[in-house]
Amino acid sequence: MREKTGPVGRADRILDAAAGLLVRHGYRKVTVEDVAREAGIGKGTVYLHWRTKQQLFEAVLLRESIAYLEEFLDELRRDPRTLLPHRLVSSTFLAVARRPVLGAMVAGFTEGTHATRADASLRGRELLIAERFHDLMTRHGLFRSDVPNLAFTFGAVATGFHVHPSEEPIDAAAKAESIAYVVRNALEPAVPPGDRELADAASEMAAIIEDLIPPFRKWIYAYERQDEPG
Repeated sequence: MREKTGPVGRADRILDAAAGLLVRHGYRKVTVEDVAREAGIGKGTVYLHWRTKQQLFEAVLLRESIAYLEEFLDELRRDPRTLLPHRLVSSTFLAVARRPVLGAMVAGFTEGTHATRADASLRGRELLIAERFHDLMTRHGLFRSDVPNLAFTFGAVATGFHVHPSEEPIDAAAKAESIAYVVRNALEPAVPPGDRELADAASEMAAIIEDLIPPFRKWIYAYERQDEPG
């Protein structure tokens, strides 16, 4: 594969350096100067791409998240049952476990030092996507209709399994099995949707993900921050 050149290639080199430092040292300890040194460039060059350390690490997280979303999209097209909530949270949990960058960002979340959504347009788009997700999951019968504060409950369960410390050795596969059990029994209806309903829901979810990825990728590589998601 031909190596990317120009601003995009340089951005990837910076992001690779930042990702490696994030995994080794954590968000709090890494500075923009560290990233520039690791990438073999000047500190000012980093700021041509991202105005702040927070934006830089937001780009690191978004790039890794896009890679996962593309994997998930492929799996969703192969098997619509991937969208069943217990399978969704289980696969997401395992994805974080096998992707050190996502794991490091989750660890930063527990410390209150993670890079948060600094860009208002990104945050607004994420909220809209979350709203569309919960709407389609409820509309297609993937969630029970009687769960109070569904979005909060689902998010709290999913996040809690990532951040709650374990007092005994439990590997990622066992934790994924546990979260799947909780979601299946607490949030899903006793009778899951039929194959046609699942296929329709999966098609709609694929469209949401396809809408999500391009503006996020554009934001990551917006040289000199002149462009924002549309």
